[in-house]
Amino acid sequence: MIRLASWIIGSLVLAGIAAWIIALPGTLTLELAGYRMQPRLGTAVLILLVAAAVVILIWAIVRRIIGAPGAMARRRATRRREQGVEALSDAVIALQSGDPARARIMAREAQARLPDNGAARLLEARADLALGDMPAAREHYRSLIASEKTAVAALTGLYDQARAQNRPEAALTFARKTLTLAPETGWAGQAVFDDLARRGQWAEAVAMVNAESATSREDKARKRRRQAVIETARARESETSQPNNALEHALTALKLLPDFVPAALIAARIYANRGESRRAQSLLRRIWRATGHPDIAALYAHSQPGASAVDRLKRLGEIIELPAPHRAAAMAMARAAIDAYDWPRAREALAPFAGPEATQGVATLMAEIEEGQTGDQGKAREWLARAVRAPRDPAWTADGIVSDEWEPVSPVTGRLDAFEWKVPVASNARPAPLAASAAQAVPGLPPAEPPLPLASTENAQ
Repeated sequence: MIRLASWIIGSLVLAGIAAWIIALPGTLTLELAGYRMQPRLGTAVLILLVAAAVVILIWAIVRRIIGAPGAMARRRATRRREQGVEALSDAVIALQSGDPARARIMAREAQARLPDNGAARLLEARADLALGDMPAAREHYRSLIASEKTAVAALTGLYDQARAQNRPEAALTFARKTLTLAPETGWAGQAVFDDLARRGQWAEAVAMVNAESATSREDKARKRRRQAVIETARARESETSQPNNALEHALTALKLLPDFVPAALIAARIYANRGESRRAQSLLRRIWRATGHPDIAALYAHSQPGASAVDRLKRLGEIIELPAPHRAAAMAMARAAIDAYDWPRAREALAPFAGPEATQGVATLMAEIEEGQTGDQGKAREWLARAVRAPRDPAWTADGIVSDEWEPVSPVTGRLDAFEWKVPVASNARPAPLAASAAQAVPGLPPAEPPLPLASTENAQ
């Protein structure tokens, strides 16, 4: 409504101005080729305006005729570009729909219409890779490396191709090149880091982690954990040969993750081997209160070299009171009591957890108690039969592999920090290496780390 009113008012104003110009008094004399004209001033102005409009119209027509070939060429180029973009879109859709043959056809059509478009060549390379035409895909990718715009994308494709062909060294080479061109590329950094962790090159791995930028709280926590795991791996590697350096790395890991059990076990073992039992026990008490991990209790019982089984039982009573607060504590207490031939205390410790939901570890310990205290072979066999069907106890688990001790990387995938303390869901098992560790002196409790040489910790008879 407002627009209509504005148009009417504007028309009236223009009509009024035109009428005023026509009604202007005076005349204008024009002489041309012997002809003489004397129109009124308003009429002359109107004639001039009409003449200017005619000249502009004629020039527009002439310009259109002159520029017609160029306009037609531009129109053809625009249409060609639109067809190329449409073919490119169809290629993407076909590739995502699982039709690589059509994707390759459409990508080639897009290249014909968009010869300078790198995306079309990338799509054709991806389609070749999906079709299994590795030589063609490799040639396409290599031709794209020369361009700064497509170099990283081409290296990504070459990396995927190398992994599909099971060529890990070539894949790593492409990842390193990508990291050189684009240091912030996530997949390349992860690939190089995983390779360093798999090879145990911890100094280079921790340098990469230290160089990472972390802004959010989650990123900072993830960075700290990776640093702690690597420091623990370095401590684990040098615990026997360089215990002082190992202790430094383990303590660094505990500063990053104060309740990290593997690092605490390494540090406590080194303290105990150096005769610093109080430091070892203080550290283990703190970690026990935070985690309740059975390996901590087992090592706490053996933290004093030369102690008898009775002394170990008394020492364990410093951190575990009966009734035990949880199953891990009860099993640790029962194990120590069995070693000291304190059958009533062992039975008392396991009593709250020996019901229908008893785990394999509880059932096995109960079988030992029945056989050792009463010599009842029937009850012992009954408990052992229950152990076969009972739920499993938590263990160090990674990618379906169950290990008796923590390891920094998965033996299956090479992934860092893959092992978790949880109830296993697979039957695969990874036995611990034969070594005289403190936890091995406590049957039924899985040792968590490399050996603690406490030669005088045999069970008291």
